[in-house]
Amino acid sequence: MDLATIIGIILGSIVVAGAIFIGGDFLTFVNVPSVMIVIGGTIAATVLRFPLSGILTALMTGAKVAFTQKKTSPLGMIDEITNLAGIIRKNGPLGLENVEIEDDFLAKGTQYIADGYEESFILESLERERDLMQERLEEGKLIFKAMGDAAPAFGMIGTLIGLVQMLSTMDDPSSIGPSMAVALLTTLYGAIIANMICLPIADKLDMKSNTEEINLTLAIDGIMQIRANKSPDMIKEMLVAYLPEKQRAELAEAA
Repeated sequence: MDLATIIGIILGSIVVAGAIFIGGDFLTFVNVPSVMIVIGGTIAATVLRFPLSGILTALMTGAKVAFTQKKTSPLGMIDEITNLAGIIRKNGPLGLENVEIEDDFLAKGTQYIADGYEESFILESLERERDLMQERLEEGKLIFKAMGDAAPAFGMIGTLIGLVQMLSTMDDPSSIGPSMAVALLTTLYGAIIANMICLPIADKLDMKSNTEEINLTLAIDGIMQIRANKSPDMIKEMLVAYLPEKQRAELAEAA
């Protein structure tokens, strides 16, 4: 579970709700027409720009990525790959059959080696899976970014609608309040949806996409080196290049 996402949403909600309760009645900030304009308009604009199936997939991907945190780190993966290289040197490819591997991608590559597949097949298969995973994350990022752009835009549209309604009924003072509420609350709703939900998730998808690309490429290189029957020390030395400078120094000190 990614605590950063949960903490961010809770803190943002507390700040907004606290400001509302301190300043007055909460129901003052509830306006059904404003909700319809912002949420309905955002959904409509997103559906126009992307396929419906892609939107549903992006929403599920975004929720999964935003609220989950993979435990596998590059340093941990290097240690695991080095261990696998040592096993295959001692017991051969069949020695990998009973090894439990937490990372699914690394486990799939290891199974390919145990099954005796050719290097070209293993490389092509793993690179294809990595690229498709990156495409799904990129599509999710684009959709959440589009929703983050559309929400404030429809908030502004709602503001213009409310102002037109207010100006057209200036002779009736009782109608000015509801029209002004629509004008202001649509902008508020659009800003909240964009800056507390859509854009942060889009940024998190972008960040995790970069992290996943590094981890998956590291796994592919390690698997191919194991398949080539390179020594564990040589494999570890090559994969250290994927680590940041601080972790490289810590690894050197531990060695």
